[in-house]
This record gives sequence, C-alpha cells and structure tokens, in this order.
Amino acid sequence: MSVKIRLKRFGTKKRVYYRMVVIDSRAPRDGRTLEEVGQFHPVEAEDKQVVLNVDRIKEWIGKGALPSQTVKKLLNKQNITVK
Repeated sequence: MSVKIRLKRFGTKKRVYYRMVVIDSRAPRDGRTLEEVGQFHPVEAEDKQVVLNVDRIKEWIGKGALPSQTVKKLLNKQNITVK
C-alpha cells in the first residue's frame, strides 16, 4: 500500500480549511484516512494558519509516506526538511 500525506478539504465556500492527513494514495481526496497530522487554515492570520504534529509527520515520512507538493511546501515553510 502506497501512503501519502496530503490535504483533505473542509469548510464552506470562501471559508475553506484543510486537514493534513495520512491516506492511501488510491483513496479519494475526502476519503477514509489513516491519521490526521495537522491543519491548514488559509484565511486565518499568518501565525495561526498551520498547525502540525511534527513528531507524527516525521514518523510517517520515515515509514515511507510521500508528501504531496502542497504539503511539502507547507512543511518547508515551517522549517521541516522533506526530501
């Protein structure tokens, strides 16, 4: 099973927020997840936009989970190095 770390969309029109989740790569965007590892609120203030569980993210990456491009950008912005 190939595992990815990607964003799952929540909220309403023009008031969207995302959860950063670990999910099977074949599952749909809003499908069943393995674990929730963070949140991203693009409409909030800069310092409140990203909330991460860094230990769990690093553990999943160590197990072979691949972050999506957007997740990789968010992690790099938070100074979490991803290959």
